[in-house]
Amino acid sequence: MKKLINDPGTVVADALRGMAAAHPGTLKIDHANRLVISIDAPRPGKVAVISGGGSGHEPLHSGFVGPGMLDVAVAGEVFTSPTPDQVLAALQAADSGAGALLIVKNYTGDVMNFEMAGELAAAEGIDVASVIVADDVAVTDSLYTAGRRGVGGTVVVEKVAGAAAQAGCTLAEVTALAQRTADAARSMGLALTSCTVPAAGRPTFDLADDEIELGIGIHGEPGRSREQIAPVRELAARLVTPILEDLDFTDAPVIVLCNGMGGTPLIELYGLYAEVSDLLAAQGVQIARNLVGNYVTSLEMAGASVTLVKADDEMLEYWDAPVSTTGLQW
Repeated sequence: MKKLINDPGTVVADALRGMAAAHPGTLKIDHANRLVISIDAPRPGKVAVISGGGSGHEPLHSGFVGPGMLDVAVAGEVFTSPTPDQVLAALQAADSGAGALLIVKNYTGDVMNFEMAGELAAAEGIDVASVIVADDVAVTDSLYTAGRRGVGGTVVVEKVAGAAAQAGCTLAEVTALAQRTADAARSMGLALTSCTVPAAGRPTFDLADDEIELGIGIHGEPGRSREQIAPVRELAARLVTPILEDLDFTDAPVIVLCNGMGGTPLIELYGLYAEVSDLLAAQGVQIARNLVGNYVTSLEMAGASVTLVKADDEMLEYWDAPVSTTGLQW
């Protein structure tokens, strides 16, 4: 294992120290609870938008904290859910009296711990709502989930919900919009290589030089099948086709995320997006907005995922609204 770390046990703590040093004017770091907090949180009268999960997927979630997106991100250990106490501390740090929305990727530990924290916060008088993101079409159940996994669609849900909260929408309004966005998202990914969790010290799985894992999870969970490497045109079709088979995207504007898993260079991601764009055009899908880059990673895994979100005018309005975070700005 070759990594720029001090010790496998201090990776998350050291990264948070680095974020504090790099962004003192925009972020506050609660090192005890491992929270990344927007400098303007809590803002009186504003609904708090909170997300988080295991570390190792940066910039998700810590890179999306700031005006127009998340108020707080909760950082668990690498690929490990944060504890209920951490999530409760996030709710307490962000609460302004207008309530809080928890955006949770559909992994068993995350769902359980965020739900428990929400109940504890409710007992303190904080109005808490939750939205579960379950957008991965690759498998119905996995090693970590009951139902579909939450992956790239989480970025779009966080952006849209964060902008609605920033605009002054109520908790009920923000929650309904976030749920509608989550319901409209579908994703599929593939891996060219494994990744190495620092605490494990060895690759999560083995792939031959000529193999890919189709439908991989963001923690290295198995996908649909192990296949031979092929030209990107063919691989793009293997990602896009299951998504289009799962939901009709032809009658609405679509937000497309072409996401790298951490170890894939941008030149390859743009090559993939070229093929995805052609495939969608051939199927009559109207791309309204897009993102190409590393947004939901799996440490140093080489690979990519494609996310489509069937949008409406309100989603596009809040997608286009200003955002100022370390990982997303416009």
